[in-house]
Amino acid sequence: MARLKVLALLTDGFGTRGGIARYNCDLITALAQSRGIEHITILPRFGDKGALVPPRVTQLPPRANRLAWSCKALQLTLSHSYDLVFCGHLFAAPLAAGLSHLMRIPLWLQLHGIESWQRPVCVVRWAASQARLTTAVSRATRERALKWCQSEPERMRVLPNTIDSQFSPEPASEALRRHFGTTGRKVILTVSRLAALERYKGHDKIIAALPLIRARCPQVLYLIAGEGDDRQRLETLAQQSGVAQLVRFTGPISPQELQGIYGLADVFAMPSTGEGFGIVFLEAAASGLPIVAGNLDGSVDALADGALGTLIDPNDRLVLADAIVAGLGRGRQGKSLAQRFAYANFAAQVDHLVTSRF
Repeated sequence: MARLKVLALLTDGFGTRGGIARYNCDLITALAQSRGIEHITILPRFGDKGALVPPRVTQLPPRANRLAWSCKALQLTLSHSYDLVFCGHLFAAPLAAGLSHLMRIPLWLQLHGIESWQRPVCVVRWAASQARLTTAVSRATRERALKWCQSEPERMRVLPNTIDSQFSPEPASEALRRHFGTTGRKVILTVSRLAALERYKGHDKIIAALPLIRARCPQVLYLIAGEGDDRQRLETLAQQSGVAQLVRFTGPISPQELQGIYGLADVFAMPSTGEGFGIVFLEAAASGLPIVAGNLDGSVDALADGALGTLIDPNDRLVLADAIVAGLGRGRQGKSLAQRFAYANFAAQVDHLVTSRF
């Protein structure tokens, strides 16, 4: 079997944070381990040129400027021989499809979520239709993309996120509890970027439900882990709702601190309406937490249709409050069904896609 040399066009490469970055790193790592891959060259827009990468992977210096990134991609295709173009974001599909045609090699396109839920402009639709393989993180994303993408359904497959083995049902240390002031409290946790463009994650819905939750659980505390340009709005909303004393912001959290943050919580809640998948749900499940999530997006896949947590209408404040109160009283779980999303299973699926499609 011939082994492939891959050019990977990524927005977020190794050394960056966020759900897309995590997915990209997991996928590239699994690709590099596949029997069908010889080498992967990553051209990222954002990344750390000194970041550690897996064997058989080279990450070039990042080029944040879109034009410079595109020009470098063209230069690579003209000076090197590749067998496959991997495009890590729908918005880069026109560039990737053009390079695919220029080199006469197949295109693999990745869909992460909300960027592909609405019908895009004509050139993006054309580019997406050129992909020999399109992978989507959830059934919700696949189904919505199929409504506009002129591609056979068989060429669009679901490849969900995978879970890092570092997460386990270990409670946080007393020192960490004192640091965040959670001792003696019943803690609701949400982990995400606080981005104005990602208000669909539902922090404001939980803040609005806190008066109902406090009436039944007076010692409740809502811990919001993450940072971003929407924090001020959420702080103001908590003050206006009279629950500012029940809401605590951790600020930026490094990957090394995440396990401890999950260990502080009694329930994880993120009633989103636009999540492509939500790797934080897997982290919470592996940490043994009861989970509350919305039933209108990719969260359904992350919770394995409800096997890993409670799926509710995220727009129903009473139902959300009831589910969170029930989760607060449930206690930390032991072994989690999140193992179905273990990396070994993810890597095996990636290997099958490579060897069967290219």
